[in-house]
Amino acid sequence: MTLSTRLHADPPTSIHQSYLRQLIGNISEMVSHPLVRIGLIVLLPLAVLCLASAWVWPYDPYQQNLSERLLAPSGDHLFGTDQLGRDIFRRTLVGGQVTMAIVVAAAASVLPIGLLIGIVAGYRGGAVETVLMRITDISMSLPQLVLALALAAALGPGIVNAVIAISLTAWPPFARLARAETKRLKQADFIAASKLQGASTARVVLIDILPLVLPTVLTRLTTELAGMILTAAGLGFLGLGAQPPLAEWGAMVAEGRDFLADQWWVSTLPGAAIFLVSFAINLVGDGIGELMDPRQS
Repeated sequence: MTLSTRLHADPPTSIHQSYLRQLIGNISEMVSHPLVRIGLIVLLPLAVLCLASAWVWPYDPYQQNLSERLLAPSGDHLFGTDQLGRDIFRRTLVGGQVTMAIVVAAAASVLPIGLLIGIVAGYRGGAVETVLMRITDISMSLPQLVLALALAAALGPGIVNAVIAISLTAWPPFARLARAETKRLKQADFIAASKLQGASTARVVLIDILPLVLPTVLTRLTTELAGMILTAAGLGFLGLGAQPPLAEWGAMVAEGRDFLADQWWVSTLPGAAIFLVSFAINLVGDGIGELMDPRQS
């Protein structure tokens, strides 16, 4: 008997088992949503292609061949070649690995920052909440892309600095959401029962509140991933992200802008990859948002 079957066959014995049952049901419902399904149909094959690029397409993404520079798309080079004769299709697949690595690292950094600030503010309240939320409000009042560009320029070009710049500018929405959920949850009866049983503040926060706040914040993260991809591509386009000869979508678009009029494929096809992935992620986020909307029947 599977975990899902056992959870639905037996009545919940605790708030956490009830939560786990609801989480499994929500995941099943999300996957069955048309928008989420379309987005995953686009994203999953692309992810597999990027991760298996060495076996999918034999060309070396960094080997220069000036005798084949700026070749149009063909059977030998599906996306053509760039100004140095490198295969653009293979570089696009490798660039997907780099771009996704930046976004995943940024998302993994944003979540702890947002959760920490939001949960502490919501649970403690008072002056602590006021100070943390005013810092959050100030951060949200600044354009995220402009602030990320400023931080990346101050830190210097590179993948690590790009991740830091994105992380330090993308956390405020998660903090506000975590704070709102924490303020709601700390009034619940099971939190009062845990305190009466002698549970410490750390246990209440980590065991009782965090697991219930995390799904809501993860849902918001899904809708923010597309923006992180565009920010990462923007940093790469301006030379503040991955550095040559490393393949990265934003940098590839920048490298081909001088040839856009005659050799359109050099910039357009990596740019199309940015659009396609961002669009698919937005579909997934919109689908999850519809399911999470309490106004939907």
